[in-house]
Amino acid sequence: MNKQKPTILVVDDDESMRDTLEAILKKDFNVLKVANGKSAIATINKKDVDVVLLDIRLPDINGLDVLKEIKESSEDVDVIMITAVREIDTAVKAIKLGAYDFITKEFDYDDLTTRINRLIESQNKKRELLYFKSEMERYVDVGFIIGNSPKMREVYNLVQKVAKVPATILIRGETGTGKELLARVIRQESGLINEPFVTVNLTAIPSELVESVLFGHEKGAFTGAIKQHFGKFELANGGFLFLDEVGDLKYELQAKLLRAIQEGEIERVGGGKRIEVDVRIIAATHVDLEKKIKDGQFREDLYYRLNVVPIRLPALRERLEDMPLLTDFFIKKYNKRFNKSIAGISEGAIDILMSYNWPGNIRELENLIERLVVMSDGNEIKEEDIPVEFHLTALEKKAQTNEASMLNMAVETFERNYILKILEKVKWSRKEAAETLGIPISTLKYKLEKLNLYKVIKEKESA
Repeated sequence: MNKQKPTILVVDDDESMRDTLEAILKKDFNVLKVANGKSAIATINKKDVDVVLLDIRLPDINGLDVLKEIKESSEDVDVIMITAVREIDTAVKAIKLGAYDFITKEFDYDDLTTRINRLIESQNKKRELLYFKSEMERYVDVGFIIGNSPKMREVYNLVQKVAKVPATILIRGETGTGKELLARVIRQESGLINEPFVTVNLTAIPSELVESVLFGHEKGAFTGAIKQHFGKFELANGGFLFLDEVGDLKYELQAKLLRAIQEGEIERVGGGKRIEVDVRIIAATHVDLEKKIKDGQFREDLYYRLNVVPIRLPALRERLEDMPLLTDFFIKKYNKRFNKSIAGISEGAIDILMSYNWPGNIRELENLIERLVVMSDGNEIKEEDIPVEFHLTALEKKAQTNEASMLNMAVETFERNYILKILEKVKWSRKEAAETLGIPISTLKYKLEKLNLYKVIKEKESA
């Protein structure tokens, strides 16, 4: 992955030594120079420094004391001590105090750059490890999309097929269905868990900054661009870039995104150099891209480039059979967070939740369960704990069901009486009744069975 040059701070009261070190290092590193310990500490407090080359003998503060203060205030900054040959014992003491390494003032130029490069590589690996650990902690929330419903099993099966294939994936689904979390599942199943997973929500960025966020910018590219900035594509190099709400990307930027995907290269804003990137794109949207294409708001060629592997996440109302599993997951999650011991949720409460339409999907359900866990004093979430708006929805649904049932009963009563009237008119002949009604004899027989009319016909015929 391309990164900015690391920054080296040279601390030495000998001006010629400072200049020599700058000349050796400036090609590969940003070099800062100071002549004493106080200036060194002030610089580290103000600027991002990766490595300090620190002379043991300084005019104001002993180098070992400067080392102690650096390690106490900035653990991520590594220090290489500069010593005279006769100060080797002091250098060893510095290592015990936290210095990474030491060099003598008769150092070899190539050896110095090799040591610093090795140190920078070690720092990068350490930062990546911390990053991956935080990503794995977020991955615990994959419970957002757990479920055994047929639609979710279909999603899982598709993920298993495509996760290891370097194809662009487009995840579609309503807001709150867990599209980013599904993207993280794909990353997990891909076997590339140690590679970057960078997310960018295109609706959360001011439109004038989207290009800079995606592709980066050079220093001075626009007002406020005071230094070089690396975009999301470069940060995701070698791994995954998740473009959330890609349907909201400005039309004029869609061509640049298309080129980045097709050619595997980008240009920073204000720069003319093409930068190669190896990024696997997972895009997501809740909007109707096909309609946007018809309306001239989304490029058809970009759509086909993104939609290589389409995955649709169902809305919660389409997978209500997962409700018990989801509520159980969230109860356990928030039991742990709030130090509660709620055992579960009653069947009556589940019935109420399953009557609701869930416009906010899984996210709305999680927010509700979090609130219920916080407010509950018992060991079970019951019907009376569910907010009143959910009860009202359940009652409305029940009333609609009852109305439909009454209408069906009225229709059946009318149909039954009408068929009986026709049969009586044709003296109970099934064949003539079917002809009068204009239906096949088989259909009449089915209706006689369904409406329990055979018994009535027998009684009439024997009377």
